[in-house]
Amino acid sequence: MRKIILFSFFCFAVSVISSFGESRSGERTDSRPLHEISVSTVTKTGAWCWFADPRALTYANKAGTIHRTYIGYIDTQGNIKATQIDHRTNKADEVLIRSYFQPDDHDNPTFLVLPDERVMIFYSRHNDEPCFYYRISQKPGDITTLGREVRLATAQNTTYPSPFILSDDPDHIYLCWRGIGWHPTIARLTLPDQNDRTEFDWGPYQIVRSKKGAGGVRPYAKYVSNGKDKIYMAYTTTHPDNQSVNYVYLNSIDINSHELKDIKGNRLETIGSGTLHDVDATETYKNSYPYAVAEDSPYRNWIWEVAIDQEEHPVIAMARISEDKEAHSYYHVEWTGTTWRKTFLDNAGGHFHQTPDIEKCYSGGIAIDKENHRIFYASVPVEGKYGKVYELKKYTLDADGKLVSTEQLTFDSPKNNVRPFVISGKDGKPLLSWMYGDYYDWVVSPLRPGYLTGIKANFPIPAGEIHLEKGLLKRETPGRVSQDTIKTYRVAGSKAFTVALSLSIDHDFYYGILLKIGTLKYGVDPGELPKPYIKVGNKTYSSSNVFGTSDSWKSERRGTSGLWYIPEKFNTFRLALSYENGILRTYVNGLIDQSVDVADLSLGEIDLGGFKGMVKGLRIYNRALSQDEIKSLDFQK
Repeated sequence: MRKIILFSFFCFAVSVISSFGESRSGERTDSRPLHEISVSTVTKTGAWCWFADPRALTYANKAGTIHRTYIGYIDTQGNIKATQIDHRTNKADEVLIRSYFQPDDHDNPTFLVLPDERVMIFYSRHNDEPCFYYRISQKPGDITTLGREVRLATAQNTTYPSPFILSDDPDHIYLCWRGIGWHPTIARLTLPDQNDRTEFDWGPYQIVRSKKGAGGVRPYAKYVSNGKDKIYMAYTTTHPDNQSVNYVYLNSIDINSHELKDIKGNRLETIGSGTLHDVDATETYKNSYPYAVAEDSPYRNWIWEVAIDQEEHPVIAMARISEDKEAHSYYHVEWTGTTWRKTFLDNAGGHFHQTPDIEKCYSGGIAIDKENHRIFYASVPVEGKYGKVYELKKYTLDADGKLVSTEQLTFDSPKNNVRPFVISGKDGKPLLSWMYGDYYDWVVSPLRPGYLTGIKANFPIPAGEIHLEKGLLKRETPGRVSQDTIKTYRVAGSKAFTVALSLSIDHDFYYGILLKIGTLKYGVDPGELPKPYIKVGNKTYSSSNVFGTSDSWKSERRGTSGLWYIPEKFNTFRLALSYENGILRTYVNGLIDQSVDVADLSLGEIDLGGFKGMVKGLRIYNRALSQDEIKSLDFQK
């Protein structure tokens, strides 16, 4: 099978961050002066790269009916996930966007709010498959209602989707990524139709060409838009591993004229015309295009983020990396209107991760504050209680680009705090999120376990109260079932309910109906990609996710081969169905899988069976449990 495949807003004292709490809702405050911010766990298993953005965002509409934050990540089992925080209701949900994906941190999802306020989520494999995937929420602002997965085919491979909608062209999506020949690529897409279909109607086009591109040179790009008519692109000549002098360039893309321009507005090329602008890390190129080069220092330079200030002057966060890759330094690079001003921020150590022989250009990471572009957050090595560990610091510059303060935010952390990201939002308050834990590689393989990290945040993640005895009707250990051995449980009718199971399906018969609740059936389709479904009467709602993991990558060769390996079937897993106010939700291992509107369901007779396997635990409630309650169920008791 080689081809298939926080109350009100939140109350946090904004300046700094204390040491970690370990539970999702657990918050520790530090008694040090000025260090009184909460730190929460978004997820214990997740990671992201820093070139696909926005990997998190906040959306608040003018009507005041939507105010939510979305944070996306991928775990080592290939689950692409997101946490949605509703600041109006103080509620958090964790959603399974896509199971059984390539277990690679380059594949984290990115978010776009459409004009109709639905949320579109893009994701793709790491440059070895010619397509994107996306899902769209079926209700405005609510990613717990994601529709089916759609495959958007391209003629080229894809990595790092960065989508934009601009006011000069509100009827299209502009998508930027690393594509054609491993180079920055752009295309225009139609807005999704009523069936969630979109298509390319301009492009894809390669944006620039690195002079040595035919030899495997890979420019790395970060994008930001002015929201109106321009997309700014900061990029390098190549990966800093590839050459010791790696320039940083800054261009803009005019979506009306399709022109690529330097910082002074001089045209470099017209995108799609058939002629590409060639870039090169040489004195000759710099002399020919002086306003296209933002950084030409003789280092293995790499970019982390680009932003634009109120005057639409670009600001770049970057790292200078020495010839031997052992010394990394963070810099703020800013266009003043006449020149590029560069400010040293801090020594960043070397590569942050635990594997000494790969990716020596992986710094801890640096991010720009979305509300104040003179504030930066960076990950640097600090000697503490557990030895030298990467901690977060905050850097503030004045109007002249001078560093005026440096403040350590995290203290005595047992594990590294890396790859910070400031979430865009309103109210001028920085929502900071970052990776925490051990990191061995960007991909899971027989050589290394990948990225054993979680995601932290400097704001509370809401958690509801847990009352697992409230509304409990049945607590059973049903045991063995089959197509012929059906176990039936009769309970009093209820218009709200939860049925939760711990079960296993025999791997040789990995299909069948798992349970029935009146007219509702929940089952797993047969086939190499077993997917669950809900059937109510004659209507079937199929999941986009696979009943299994990408653990098979652990035994396959490291890298981006483009292959899909056979899913690793679940041994024991947890399933829950909850129903309230006409909304049926299914949870697989605690994550929201499907959410559908179904009228007139109720408890009554529940049948377990129709598949071959074991039901190790059953809980039936006459109310809809929260996701936190579903995650905390203990079937051993």
